[in-house]
Amino acid sequence: MGDIGVENKRKKIIIDTDPGIDDAMAIFLALQSPEVDVIGLTTIYGNVRTTLATTNALHLLEVAGREDIPVAEGSHTSIKEVPKLRFAAFAHGCDGLGEINIVPPKGKPIPQSASDFLIEKANEFPGEVTVVALGPLTNIAKAIESNADFPQKIRQIVILGGAFSVNGNVNPATEANIFGDPEAADIVFTCGADIIAVGINITHQVVLTDKDLEDLASSSGKYAKYVCNILKFYIDYHLEAYNIRGAYLHDPTVMFVAIDPSLMTYAEGVVRVQADGIFRGLTLFDNMKKRWGEVTEWSNKPSVKVAVSVDGDKIIHLLKERLKNS
Repeated sequence: MGDIGVENKRKKIIIDTDPGIDDAMAIFLALQSPEVDVIGLTTIYGNVRTTLATTNALHLLEVAGREDIPVAEGSHTSIKEVPKLRFAAFAHGCDGLGEINIVPPKGKPIPQSASDFLIEKANEFPGEVTVVALGPLTNIAKAIESNADFPQKIRQIVILGGAFSVNGNVNPATEANIFGDPEAADIVFTCGADIIAVGINITHQVVLTDKDLEDLASSSGKYAKYVCNILKFYIDYHLEAYNIRGAYLHDPTVMFVAIDPSLMTYAEGVVRVQADGIFRGLTLFDNMKKRWGEVTEWSNKPSVKVAVSVDGDKIIHLLKERLKNS
C-alpha cells in the first residue's frame, strides 16, 4: 500500500466535497487508504451546484461499494446567503465528472444538514475527527457559528484553499474555493481550530502527466479504471488553460496531507481573507516575524499552518499505487 506509516488507530475523517474530477480521486484515495476511516461525506457548491455535488458523492460511494457511508447535503448559498454564480463546467464538465453519463445513484442523503452532521460527529468523537475541506468553507463556518465548541472538539481541519504568494485560478488574486465564500473562509481561518491550509502554490507542484495516466490505464484496479475514464476532460482543460500535458492534483494532494502531514513542510502564522473589491477572496499570510505596534484586525488571531513545500513525486507515486491496487 505504500510507505506511509499507519497509525495504531485509524484517523476518522469527514470529506467536505464538491465532486469534481479531482474530488472523485481524493474520495477513492481515502477509501483505499488504511490509515483513515471515512465516517461521512458532506457536500457543498463549487465545481457544481450543491444538489449535483450530493448526487455525485452518492454515485462515487456506490461505485466504491461503500453505501454505508452517510452523505449530508450542505449549504446552497454562501454564509451571507448569496447564491453562487460561477461553476467549473469548463474544467470538470457539466456533470462534474467529465461528462461520462453516470447512472443515477439509488442512495439518498441523510435528513440532516452538513453543518449539523459535522457538529454531531465532533461531539460524538471529541478530538478524533479530521475534516478534509475540498470546496468552499460554508458548511464548516456554519458549524462554527452554530456551535462555539466546534473548533476545540474537531481534531483538525485540512483545507484546500488559497494561493499564497502566487496567482490564483479564478483571477490573479483568488483561488476558487476561497472565492466561493470569502466570509466563510475568514471565519474558519480565525476560529482557533488546528488548521492546515494547502494552497494552489503547493498543488500546482503535483502534476499527473500523460505517462502517469498511461500507467494508471494499464492497471486492472477498479478506482484506476474509473479515474482514467473521467480524467480525459480534466486533462484537456489543463492543456487549454495552462498549456501543460497533464493535470494538477489539487484534492488528492490535500487528502494525502490528512493521511500523513509529514509529506509537506509548513509555516505558521495568521491568515485573513479579503471580503470585497478587486482582491475579493485573497488569502494573506502574516508570518508573525514582526511585533506590530498597533491593534488591528490581525491582532490576537489564532495561527494556522500553511504548507510551503511538498514532495510531489512521492504523492504521485503513492496515488498511482493505491488506485492501481484497488
